[in-house]
Amino acid sequence: MRALFSNMKGFLLLVWLLEVVCVAVAAVNPSLNDDVLGLIVFKADIRDPKGKLASWSEDDESACGAGWVGVKCNPRSNRVVEINLDGFSLSGRIGRGLQRLQFLRKLSLANNNLTGGINSNIARIDSLRVIDLSGNSLSGQVSDDVFRQCGSLRAVSLARNRFSGSIPSALGACSALAAIDLSNNQFSGSVPSGVWSLSALRSLDLSDNLLEGEIPKGVEAMKNLRSVSLARNRLTGNVPGGFGSCSLLRSIDLGDNSFSGSIPGDFKELALCGYLSLRGNAFSGELPEWIGEMRGLETLDLSNNGLTGQVPNSVGNLQSLKMLNFSGNSFGGSLPESMANCTKLLVLDASRNSMSGGLPLWIFKSDLDKVLLSENGASGSKKSPLISLAEVAVQSLQVLDLSHNAFSGEITSAVGGLSSLHVLNLANNSLIGPIPAAIGGAVSLKELVLKKNFLIGKIPMSIENCTLLTTLSLSQNWLSGPIPAAVAKLTNLQTVDLSYNNLTGNLPKQLANLANLLAFNLSHNNLQGELPAGGFFNTISPTSVSGNPSLCGAAVNKSCPAVLPKPIVLNPNTSTDASPGALPQNLGHKRIILSISALIAIGAAAVIVIGVISITVLNLRVRSSTSRDAGALTFSAGDEFSRSPTTDANSGKLVMFSGEPDFSSGAHALLNKDCELGRGGFGAVYQTVLRDGHSVAIKKLTVSSLVKSQEDFEREVKKLGKIRHQNLVELEGYYWTPSLQLLIYEYVSGGSLYKHLHEGSGGNFLSWNERFNVILGTAKALAHLHQSNIIHYNIKSTNVLLDSYGEAKIGDFGLARLLPMLDRYVLSSKIQSALGYMAPEFACKTVKITEKCDVYGFGILVLEIVTGKRPVEYMEDDVVVLCDMVRGALEEGRVEECIDERLEGKFPAEEAIPVMKLGLICTSQVPSNRPDMGEVVNILELIRCPSEGQEELG
Repeated sequence: MRALFSNMKGFLLLVWLLEVVCVAVAAVNPSLNDDVLGLIVFKADIRDPKGKLASWSEDDESACGAGWVGVKCNPRSNRVVEINLDGFSLSGRIGRGLQRLQFLRKLSLANNNLTGGINSNIARIDSLRVIDLSGNSLSGQVSDDVFRQCGSLRAVSLARNRFSGSIPSALGACSALAAIDLSNNQFSGSVPSGVWSLSALRSLDLSDNLLEGEIPKGVEAMKNLRSVSLARNRLTGNVPGGFGSCSLLRSIDLGDNSFSGSIPGDFKELALCGYLSLRGNAFSGELPEWIGEMRGLETLDLSNNGLTGQVPNSVGNLQSLKMLNFSGNSFGGSLPESMANCTKLLVLDASRNSMSGGLPLWIFKSDLDKVLLSENGASGSKKSPLISLAEVAVQSLQVLDLSHNAFSGEITSAVGGLSSLHVLNLANNSLIGPIPAAIGGAVSLKELVLKKNFLIGKIPMSIENCTLLTTLSLSQNWLSGPIPAAVAKLTNLQTVDLSYNNLTGNLPKQLANLANLLAFNLSHNNLQGELPAGGFFNTISPTSVSGNPSLCGAAVNKSCPAVLPKPIVLNPNTSTDASPGALPQNLGHKRIILSISALIAIGAAAVIVIGVISITVLNLRVRSSTSRDAGALTFSAGDEFSRSPTTDANSGKLVMFSGEPDFSSGAHALLNKDCELGRGGFGAVYQTVLRDGHSVAIKKLTVSSLVKSQEDFEREVKKLGKIRHQNLVELEGYYWTPSLQLLIYEYVSGGSLYKHLHEGSGGNFLSWNERFNVILGTAKALAHLHQSNIIHYNIKSTNVLLDSYGEAKIGDFGLARLLPMLDRYVLSSKIQSALGYMAPEFACKTVKITEKCDVYGFGILVLEIVTGKRPVEYMEDDVVVLCDMVRGALEEGRVEECIDERLEGKFPAEEAIPVMKLGLICTSQVPSNRPDMGEVVNILELIRCPSEGQEELG
């Protein structure tokens, strides 16, 4: 330590001696040695790890002509006029030695690792014209003294350092300055007013700081300004007029501040401007028509503002335009056809707006490299967004993102012509039909994202031609069939998502050879057999394979059988005994020609018959005891209903969850047919009125002998009583005896949805807005129930009530929990009295009943609401199943014909059609393919997009 201290003292002494020598020698012969000694002192303050300055020697009489690296001299005066040490990896501080270089005109120490501040002595060099200290780690505040003597200073760059504090006000007095670059620091406060009047200034870059305040008036004084960048600060207010007078301006970047107001009108005078960025501000109003007068524009970035209206036709006059970005605004309408004149356009980003209509043909006839039109929620084209590609022979397109729109129709085979395409994203649309085999023609594809559509059919084998693919996302469609072995040939794959489809069969073993895989999601399909062994699949997450009950392997914690028996395949369409799939003749049975739909219908009918017989027998057993208890209840009503709760064993127990019970008409009203509101699977419902005028609805359960013990019954009912949601009928209390149970609900005055849909008369029917609100309200209620671990079991239009405001309220929720003796056969016949709502798994004893049963019933309900038709309608010679009818119409391209004809076109197709498609997804035969209700709510909220004339449609 002592030796180190001694060495440091020696070093400091040496520096001091050098400075003394400099002063002494300079007094004797300044013309000969000032430059040498000044540079040696400068060198002593820095570290030179790469030895770049090894040629600088104190033994040289002159720094000129001796090979000093980075030093230039005036050959006449033999004095140093330029020091350029850019990128020398120097560190340390800028010392005082440089002040000796009295003839120095340019000092460039850029892109090193210098620290500390700026020595104000640099300002004493009267001849200095250029200071470039950019790209270091200099810090602290910059003193005004640095720019006190700046009469000859032409350019200063302190960019990419760590300077803080205010910009020196003295900088505004440097009238000869032509370039100022203070970008990428931490300067704060306002810009000195004098800077805005520097008439010689050509370039001003103050970007990436913490500057605040407004741009003052008077910028028109900057007549020679060519470039200005104030991006990524905290500047506010309106941009004043005056920039239009700077007719030489070629680049303006005001992006990522908080400027507001309209785009300055005098910008139209800037005919030479090639770059204009106003992104990330709060500019408002319409994009003015005069924008087409800025004919020199090559880049126009208006993204992330509050601009409205339509893109003006005059944009087509910008024939030099290469990049156009107006994403993240509120532009409506469609892209103008005049933009076909922008023949040099390479990048177009119109995403996150409210634009409508289809894609104009000129997009596919241009030389565009990138087209981003995602998240334009208004109505899309009824045709495929790629329909026009058939007319295009040559394509340069590399990125096409049309996700989160309302595009419909099929993906045509013309997609195969996009041979240069790297990214195709059509996610979150309403595309139908299969993925065309021509997709294999897009051989340059790296990302293919088609998730959240209504695509059907198989994954085409031709996908193997897209050998560069790194991302393949096909989730949440209706894809079927096996995963082709061709996927295993895509060795560059990193992310694969095939979840929430109806894929079947075994997984190709070759998938284990995909060495670059980071994620492979197979969940919620109907895949079977053993998972591939090795590679990524040895550590695959269980959630990535969940929802495939027939998969086996370590990831699903299920061992695989040694030998799988070969199944017998029945082909319902066989016509001869020799046809493939026919039953062997030696079985001696007739061919089975019934369709699967017919088998399900027969099974369901049998279930209903068994259930009806079971319930009839059970009801006969309890009818007499129910009547006796009803009589006792009527007789003692005046006593029991005045207390809460009543615990008299002979008369029963009444509990109200809030307030005291007060029945003005007594219990007799409960059994009065005149007060009956209706009958359901669990019993009859009556209306009565409390003395305070409050109406309630009372359900008398008719399966009394199957109810749990009083303790279990009360525990379950109290749980249901705690469930509160604006779209659920509130359970207000209950009454108990061993043979009679009553549930007391709030009274909903508007009647059932069934009556509004099927028993209305004249012009009194539900509008589209009312129907959509019922669908959304029902979805929210079911999502709330499922979050509370309650399955409804009984979703149908008679159990959806409408209040006086048209708000949907679901009743009868959770009642199946009160009846433990009801198995699914009895339950399905008892509460699923309308066959059309019953999920197919009710007929399968080995399949677990889950919330997905409610999702199925909800899907049927959605189709019923949109079409105005019952789930099953019996014609004279036919039976029409609603979901089959809608699905067939969708496949034939006439789904719009299914919408309730009473709406007479007063509905937005961009909402109605996706809602029907959502209903079909919810009615998938495979439970795992149905979305959960939380996802349904999110989808509905995405579907509902405000459109012009929406109120009139309501």
